[in-house]
Amino acid sequence: MERAFPRPGKFGIGRILVATAAAICIACALFALIRLTGARLIASSGHDSAGFGQAAGLSRSPAMAPADGKAAVPKGRQVATLAGGCFWALQSEFEELRGVDRVVAGYAGGKTRNPTYEDVCTGMTGHAESIQITFDPKKVSYTDLLRIFLTDIDPTTKDRQGNDAGTQYRSVIFYHDAAQQAAARQAIERITASRLYSDPIVTEVVPFSGFYPAEAYHQDYFAHNPQQPYCAQVVAPEVSRFRKLNSARLKPGG
Repeated sequence: MERAFPRPGKFGIGRILVATAAAICIACALFALIRLTGARLIASSGHDSAGFGQAAGLSRSPAMAPADGKAAVPKGRQVATLAGGCFWALQSEFEELRGVDRVVAGYAGGKTRNPTYEDVCTGMTGHAESIQITFDPKKVSYTDLLRIFLTDIDPTTKDRQGNDAGTQYRSVIFYHDAAQQAAARQAIERITASRLYSDPIVTEVVPFSGFYPAEAYHQDYFAHNPQQPYCAQVVAPEVSRFRKLNSARLKPGG
């Protein structure tokens, strides 16, 4: 039987737009469900107790900024805190850059203390999935990290990255001092002037107020679970693209 499609008419275009919007919402919900289900399966399987999170020195207590607004870091190192969608992808990507010592997946920008992954997924805590990068500024500058970040994500979409939608997926640069704030503004201005994107950049530039490391099973999630559906369908292509765009900046063997 031949399928009947609505003919363009008084209500045809409206119906098509509504149907398209509904399809997008369903797709977003499915991707979110795949992520959350996969994370819960890993957690319930005992992966969290395997020790790799504890070995990395992670805890569920917040790495809060001191009174001067600067995070405590090893001598000769600096910290960058960024949010741009799924932290599984961002952590995997930035760990491969030369000059980066450590990347921790976690939550920043919210008001709830010690939020869980499930809490953040509700979009009610105010946190964004984030990464905290410890790096050697002699090998990779903060400005370089920002440029790589802003050309890796889509900084023109508010509260979403691809099919991941919600305030927890907004893009944010959390600056730790005035120099980082100025660098962030300048990076956005330069990319805007280059006309790399046709739409305005909506990435937020806000002061760092605290960072909560995510649960241990989220750390290096893609490396440990490459066949998980979301990782295979979404993260893997993103990491592959990142490697191609930044091949000259990757660590040996990256």
